[in-house]
Amino acid sequence: MGIVVEFNPDLALRNITECKEGRRRKEECIPENLEKGYTYSFLKKDQRNYWLFGEIPLIETKGNQILSRPKANIQILEATHFVENGEMYTRGTYTVIEVFNDDEIHFECFDKIGVRD
Repeated sequence: MGIVVEFNPDLALRNITECKEGRRRKEECIPENLEKGYTYSFLKKDQRNYWLFGEIPLIETKGNQILSRPKANIQILEATHFVENGEMYTRGTYTVIEVFNDDEIHFECFDKIGVRD
C-alpha cells in the first residue's frame, strides 16, 4: 500500500454557484469578487502538493479535468493536509497577484508571459 499524493501545477476551484446551490463549501470555489492583493482560503479533497515558491494560475474546474484558462495569477502561502470523517483534504491560503478579465494568454506552460526569453 502506498501514499497517494497529487502534485498540482495550478489551483483548480469550482464556480461560486456550486457553493450558492449547496454542493460545495465556500473554500472549494473561486470567490465571487476575486480581487488583486487579497488573501483567500481554499479547500481541496485528497492530499495535494502545490508549488509555494512562486506564482501559479488559478483556474476554474467543472470536474473530470474540464478546466478553464487561468482566471488569475496567485501565490499559495500555505497548504496543510488533514483528515475529516475518514477523508483526506488539503486546505490553505493564496494571495491574488493579478486578476485576468480578458481572453489573452497569460501563461506559457506554467510561467507567466514575459518571464521566459
